[in-house]
Amino acid sequence: MTARRVLPTDEATDLLRLVRDLATRELLPLAATAERNQAFPRETFRLLGRTGLLGLPYPEEYGGSGLPYEVYLQVLEEIGSVWSSVGVGVSVHALSCFGLATVGTEEQKRSWLPDMLGGDLLGGYCLSEAHAGSDPAAMRTTARREGDEYVLNGAKAWTTHGGQADFYKVMARTSTERNGISCFLVPADTPGLSADAPEDKMGLTGSTTATMLFDNVRIPVERRLGEEGDGLKIALAGLDSGRLGIAAVAVGLAQGALDNAVAYAKERETFGKRIIDHQGLAFVLADAEAAIASARATTLHAARLKDAGLPFSREASIAKLVATDNAMKVTTDAVQVLGGYGYTRDFPVERYMREAKVMQIFEGTNQIQRMVISRGLENDNHGTITRRP
Repeated sequence: MTARRVLPTDEATDLLRLVRDLATRELLPLAATAERNQAFPRETFRLLGRTGLLGLPYPEEYGGSGLPYEVYLQVLEEIGSVWSSVGVGVSVHALSCFGLATVGTEEQKRSWLPDMLGGDLLGGYCLSEAHAGSDPAAMRTTARREGDEYVLNGAKAWTTHGGQADFYKVMARTSTERNGISCFLVPADTPGLSADAPEDKMGLTGSTTATMLFDNVRIPVERRLGEEGDGLKIALAGLDSGRLGIAAVAVGLAQGALDNAVAYAKERETFGKRIIDHQGLAFVLADAEAAIASARATTLHAARLKDAGLPFSREASIAKLVATDNAMKVTTDAVQVLGGYGYTRDFPVERYMREAKVMQIFEGTNQIQRMVISRGLENDNHGTITRRP
């Protein structure tokens, strides 16, 4: 693979080389078999935790690395280029830690963050509900306070790591107000908490997705993050960062598909020359390279805004939209480049194509991203200068 990253420091360059080596040596040999067998890669997440890759964007004092988001997203891209289920899992884990890291008390952070960032505790994120779709304020899961405890009842759909995680960041209704939602950290072994049967998905089959069921789940008040009613604000702030994570994984997924397609096109011959030397196919590969480069630049631009403390919500939606739509197109074209072989499981591009589809759906569908972007344009009062770090 070519050197294709934009790195701010020599230290970051060394980190990306280490991650690329780890991904090639430790993740790539396991990916195809794990996906075929729908095997959840828990030991892989422990490995990433031990090497410090689960806590990169979080403060060093709590066990993280304190690295800029720009660097963290390039790490996700490297992982996503060989194993999307793990790339998505790292992004979801970071999202599961977001509320604690940003609004948790000092005592809460020192008690729980080190194990979460070190990989001993893997997180899941419980926001969506089957009936609510992309409208989290319509959730029905409740958290009723009884003395020094909250009692949670309801169901949370589409939970990544559902039934496999060690803790769940849960949004639940604490009042009848539309936005009367609060945020909780719930240990997986809490009585009354269980996982429904995993979803039977077309892709990301190594990443378990399940509905989490809350049946009189009692948790102490100190497991609430922020104040009552802060939950939706915490969730939406986290989703801005989470969308950048998915964008980075989608860029990696597309790059992995293109790398495979280029390697095949250099070896396969028709009519006396390599198929990459046929202009019709070469232009398909050129368009894929351009799409990936534009998605990468868009994603890193949003990350730099975040690192600079500037508004980046609209840019996060743009990055997620561009990167995931491009990934769907690039992976489809990669299958076409391989022809009949691309449609078989002997080559990874068919898996990449199946995995790309869900990137357009989770962390807010791309239709939702277009709503966020258009509303941002309608309400624009900060001009373009803040979008140029």
